[in-house]
Amino acid sequence: MTAAPANIAKSTTTFEPRPPVLHIRPPSRWWTIPFGELWTCRELLYFFVWRDIKVRYKQTAIGAAWAILQPLLAMLVFTLFFGRLAHIPSDGMAYAIFYYSALLPWMYFANSLQSATSKIVENQNVITKVYFPRLMLPLSAVAAGLVDFAVSFLMFIVLMVYYHVRPSSGLLFFPVFVILAFATALGAGLWFSALNAIYRDVRYVVPFLVQFWLFASPVAYPSSLVPAKWRWAYGLNPMAGVIEGFRWSLTGRGLMPGRMLLTSSVVTVLLLFSGLLYFQAMEMTIADVV
Repeated sequence: MTAAPANIAKSTTTFEPRPPVLHIRPPSRWWTIPFGELWTCRELLYFFVWRDIKVRYKQTAIGAAWAILQPLLAMLVFTLFFGRLAHIPSDGMAYAIFYYSALLPWMYFANSLQSATSKIVENQNVITKVYFPRLMLPLSAVAAGLVDFAVSFLMFIVLMVYYHVRPSSGLLFFPVFVILAFATALGAGLWFSALNAIYRDVRYVVPFLVQFWLFASPVAYPSSLVPAKWRWAYGLNPMAGVIEGFRWSLTGRGLMPGRMLLTSSVVTVLLLFSGLLYFQAMEMTIADVV
């Protein structure tokens, strides 16, 4: 009998797990909005918003107080020139309340629109290297503006206490007008952010458009100056219904924007929906042209 060898070589085959392969393809339909991807990447949206807030107030002397100073100083200028000198009516409200209640949604809209317009170009290095829903960039700009809005709203509460303004039952509709302001800023921001990726001179057009839009909106004057039969047409400016809605819901005075609000809401929905579709159509090739 022969003894078995002490060491017997055993041939073992090891199978290493393969890393998962993710195939990134353009959407088959440009009108498909990636709600599923947005929800999956919701933490990324949070970090985009947090980054925008940190960059905005990094190395500033007074930090978030700028969110109060901007509408406060604008309110003082409007009160002096349009109120005291031009004697524009204020629907029975103190000029400080009248102008600040309009500057709240307007400052939010104007700052969010200008920030969202430049988001695609500012993040071109990230867009060309990493995939994520590009919709998050303008969405984060508009969402970050809500922080400034909340800070500036604190000053309005102080003004209401000082002028003894008691909120009415219209305050229940205040969240509706905030959502409308958000939707208007996002819809316009989607259009201009996509256009700015193709035509870089769009960034020079937006500040001029914002100035024109300011005087086309009832910020420095009440919508009651517009003839009643034309107020529905005045509502084609989506910010008209939002601004008058803010005044009415916060103070209980002024006009309840009935047909004007309905027209503004329809225009806001169309602006947001068309902005989403156009941005999605551009997203398929945006990394090549940015």
